Amino acid sequence: MRENADNKLYGNLGHLAPKKASRPGMQIAVGGCLAQKDRDTIVKKAPWVDVVFGTHNIGKLPVLLERARVQEEAQVEIAESLEAFPSTLPTRRESAYAAWVSISVGCNNTCTFCIVPALRGKEKDRRPGDILAEIEALVAEGVSEVTLLGQNVNAYGSDIGDREAFSKLLRACGKIEGLERVRFTSPHPRDFTDDVIAAMAETPNVMPQLHMPLQSGSDPVLKAMRRSYRQERFLGIIEKVRAAIPHAAISTDIIVGFPGETEEDFEQTLHVVREARFAQAFTFQYSKRPGTPAAEMDGQIPKKVVQERYERLVALQEEISWEENKKQVGRTLELMVAEGEGRKDDSTHRLSGRAPDNRLVHFTKPDQEVRPGDVVTVEITYAAPHHLLAEGPVLDVRRTRAGDAWEKRNAEKSAKPSQPAGVLLGLPKIGVPEPLPAATSGCGCD
Repeated sequence: MRENADNKLYGNLGHLAPKKASRPGMQIAVGGCLAQKDRDTIVKKAPWVDVVFGTHNIGKLPVLLERARVQEEAQVEIAESLEAFPSTLPTRRESAYAAWVSISVGCNNTCTFCIVPALRGKEKDRRPGDILAEIEALVAEGVSEVTLLGQNVNAYGSDIGDREAFSKLLRACGKIEGLERVRFTSPHPRDFTDDVIAAMAETPNVMPQLHMPLQSGSDPVLKAMRRSYRQERFLGIIEKVRAAIPHAAISTDIIVGFPGETEEDFEQTLHVVREARFAQAFTFQYSKRPGTPAAEMDGQIPKKVVQERYERLVALQEEISWEENKKQVGRTLELMVAEGEGRKDDSTHRLSGRAPDNRLVHFTKPDQEVRPGDVVTVEITYAAPHHLLAEGPVLDVRRTRAGDAWEKRNAEKSAKPSQPAGVLLGLPKIGVPEPLPAATSGCGCD
């Protein structure tokens, strides 16, 4: 949970105040880690908020909203532990063709820069049968891609005593007819085992993409962070993944300027970046988070030094991202057509989609209709650091059930624009996770 997330929350609440005043009956609820941390502050700073709830009691949101409406005062309720997954809540997913599916909540790690474990509690796993039942229901509705979501997905099974539970879950996803793409985020190097790599390589619908947070390449800094792996272990995982899945695109998180980080420590991070050759890195300047051990550590790095190191890291990663993307030129790829990911698509007469490894590709709009969720085959002709281009004609268009679902939803919106389907839960944006912009501050935790 990063500092700019706090600022963004209160900024957004400020923008919502006049909207609520002009729309009788509108309600505003704030939930999650920030709500749990600032439970007493939110209503003071934004008295127009109706409900504040924590990470463990999203299931009571409808009741809290109704209570706030009847009593005409804010309801603040923070549960300290999760009793059950809120799987029965009505939901309105933002995408008709792709969805997040939560497999666990909480975290058993104690990273010194991260406040999330203190707020979300110990890891609690969801039953495999419940996860697969939700995925099957989503596929029946037209969804063709799911992203398995957890604070530490590959630790899945620790709550139920099965160290291979996550690899078994991936393989089970491979048996679901109609499910074309499976992704997951985020794993932890400590728990990333060979059976997971094998499941990724041997399950056709598990995509060749891996987000593996590094945080630092320096062993002393990793120790100070309480990250239970070291540089050799991390690079060993990358090597094994590349051997099993040669075309895998690997991304990471990196924190610059952690307390006590020396120039030698930082050089070790640059070394890992050069060795791992990440397709993408989400880079963060360390900032103090109240309530974390790191905030009280000696050796806080001056802002000027952190900024200089950050710029060197970003420049190196930009160079590597571009070089890795250039290797895609000439390849023929199947793209799942995406909605709203190409900001210049209208002016360039292009559409956008995601490759199996999650790279963003802008392609020439074909003569025939192509809908989000459909699949097109293209040849890559140009590479930039953060996207690819397919400037030639589309080689093939495959209309899908996911595209049908998108078309049906939009037809229903046009027919009943004032009747939303269900309750939007405020979960991460549904669909293929978009690359995060490089941030100038934050802890870099998932």
